[in-house]
Amino acid sequence: MIAGRYRLREAIGSGGMGQVWLAADDMLGRNVAVKEVTAPDSGHFATVRQSLREARSAASLNHPNVVQIHDILHTDRPWIVMEYVPSRSLYDVIVRDGPLSPRDAARVGLGMLAGLRAAHRGGIIHRDVKPQNVLVAHDGRVVLTDFGLAVREGGSGQAEALIGSPQYMAPERVRDGASTPATDMWSLGATLYATVEGRAPYQRETTPATLLALAGEPPDPMRRAGPLAPILLRLLERDPARRADADEVEQCLRPIAEGVPEPAERSPDEAALARLTRIQLAVASFVLAATATVAVLLAVGWS
Repeated sequence: MIAGRYRLREAIGSGGMGQVWLAADDMLGRNVAVKEVTAPDSGHFATVRQSLREARSAASLNHPNVVQIHDILHTDRPWIVMEYVPSRSLYDVIVRDGPLSPRDAARVGLGMLAGLRAAHRGGIIHRDVKPQNVLVAHDGRVVLTDFGLAVREGGSGQAEALIGSPQYMAPERVRDGASTPATDMWSLGATLYATVEGRAPYQRETTPATLLALAGEPPDPMRRAGPLAPILLRLLERDPARRADADEVEQCLRPIAEGVPEPAERSPDEAALARLTRIQLAVASFVLAATATVAVLLAVGWS
């Protein structure tokens, strides 16, 4: 029992900063998720500060694609009480079920994008968008979670530039600690790439090798992305000024998610045949019109 109110039931997730429990809120009679924040003793103060930042960042947002924060507690360690979302992480989905189809990946991408837009409107940069921090609910809802590295837009994140997952970290964050909406958009692109390809675009055996590839190599070739490939490349633009923004991403993802077929590209022979058909139809229309005119004139003359 935590704080005389939250009764821990079972562990439902874990990560570098602690463990998440399914718990019962005995006061309100509902299930909640409780994050038990743990860290080595030497990092306890920083851990408390980070947990408070996570809670405050997420609590300031009210959006169906962002996990809701209910409470924060302190015993011998911090506890964050959150909305319980019956779900699996996107990472678990990819590992257990395999990569998603472009259409399903686009649907997940739209949910992530909606959550990021809400955060950015609130002046919050997530800074840790990756498959492990995306929940795919059993009812289909996509929820962005874990705001432990979030910062206010315009705030300084330089000292923590390399905290996070290098495979999903924008090049400018690695280079100079930049934290902008564009850095989150890069991470969105890397996450969607992994969703449809099964691996991150710069995934290597070691962190130094990943960072070296990120610094100067193009993303690994895509084999399964299909219609998603162009927007993924736009999101993975190395220059933030040239990177796709939220409006462009939504414009590209929505028709893919809704299954709208793309216009088929015609071969030269098909294009020539189509032009010939149009000419034939125009000639036929002219002949019919001329014939009708002559018939009218003859009828008038006979009358």
